[in-house]
Amino acid sequence: MGHTIPGDISLSDDDGRASTAEAGMKGDRPYRHSLVVRVTHWINLVCLAILLMSGLQIFNAHPALYWGNDSDFDAPVASIGVARTPTGRTVGVTTVLGTRLDTTGFLGLSAVQGRPAARAFPAWLTLPSYQDLATGRVWHFFFAWVLALNGSVYLAHSLVTGHIKRDLWLRRDHWKTIGSTLLNHLRLRFHQQAEYNVLQRLSYLVVILVALPFMILAGLAMSPGVNAFAPWLLDIFGGRQSARTVHFLLAQLIVLFVVIHLMMVVLSGVRSNLTAMITGRYKSNASTGEAK
Repeated sequence: MGHTIPGDISLSDDDGRASTAEAGMKGDRPYRHSLVVRVTHWINLVCLAILLMSGLQIFNAHPALYWGNDSDFDAPVASIGVARTPTGRTVGVTTVLGTRLDTTGFLGLSAVQGRPAARAFPAWLTLPSYQDLATGRVWHFFFAWVLALNGSVYLAHSLVTGHIKRDLWLRRDHWKTIGSTLLNHLRLRFHQQAEYNVLQRLSYLVVILVALPFMILAGLAMSPGVNAFAPWLLDIFGGRQSARTVHFLLAQLIVLFVVIHLMMVVLSGVRSNLTAMITGRYKSNASTGEAK
């Protein structure tokens, strides 16, 4: 998937107009990310972490997903809870499309202060750690707006500077390299270079232009206040419960993206990647183009 979070490879902090080729002429530490990209990146990191944990707190209040406008308690799309075995033992059970899985110890039944407790997601994954829906909603709603505002700044900056078109948009020649790039990633062969590879471009575009916007829209569709002036949102998702399900699934997709991204950061060089996202510059080997 790549080893850098969405960033502006070719812009400098000085004038915001330096091209990739020009940046590459500035020695072995060319700019990889502009100041705006670096700041919005770290704000996104904080927001996503808090939104995930507070969102799981909210989900724990009613750990089931449905499709449509109403809750069909007899036929949820997915649910997490507890059940008793024929021997009388209590176990954690996760059900997805009718398939039941024993998830004791993590989902449905986990330890709270050393004792087993019925909780959809364990205490260490929720904010706050104890069961408190009201506090979870306060955290979630506040940082949802921070994420939306921060994302708008990033998107506006990317459109004005041409970052998306120049550094993220896929051209025909990129598609021709998808097989070799995927093979290199499977072989754990990574090359630090100024230009994003096809897998990075594809994954970033999906997250930036599809997953995040639709996750935010699905969250807004669940709000009665928003429904009052934008009832068309519910029509897009096919009902409030469908919007909740889409919101949850897209959140998990973004979590998967972040996990893979972090794996790529570690495998391709933690120091060079962190340095690039903190200072904007990365070390490169002039002869090979690989990060030091």
